[in-house]
Amino acid sequence: MSELIVIGYDDHEAAVKAFATVQKLRDERVVTLTGLAVVKVDDDGETHVDTPARREEIAVSATAGALWGLVFGILILTPGIGVVGAALGGLIGKLTQMGVDNGFRKKVSDLLEPGSAAVVIMASKITEDRFAAAMEPFGGTVLKTSLPEESERELAEQLAGPAA
Repeated sequence: MSELIVIGYDDHEAAVKAFATVQKLRDERVVTLTGLAVVKVDDDGETHVDTPARREEIAVSATAGALWGLVFGILILTPGIGVVGAALGGLIGKLTQMGVDNGFRKKVSDLLEPGSAAVVIMASKITEDRFAAAMEPFGGTVLKTSLPEESERELAEQLAGPAA
């Protein structure tokens, strides 16, 4: 089971420091990441995303990268379902089945107001007490949900499309 954790901050600098700490915790094997990003919402409301891949070379499987990109994109960049294509609608439906419901997405959206920032973490393994202790100095608002492994596999298969 993976944990999807979003930690919101009032300013970008605090989020960047927390982001660096999560990377350190990854190196110390306190957390096993399948996705990590820092999101900044500028004063005009535009969203800017930075990931470890932009800062350093990390190895991520194509499936994990695609899954993370999809989860992150739908969670953060799609504020509401509204009118979407059939494929995207199906994927949003799959995320809803996985437990990433509209309520959680709305909480994340509300957290990301202009001038704010967040660290978004998708972890397949986490040592909760050590992680919480390391992140405590940064404060922030923590939102968390779980993604069952079976649902992740189903989503990855759906992303891959029909077998040839």
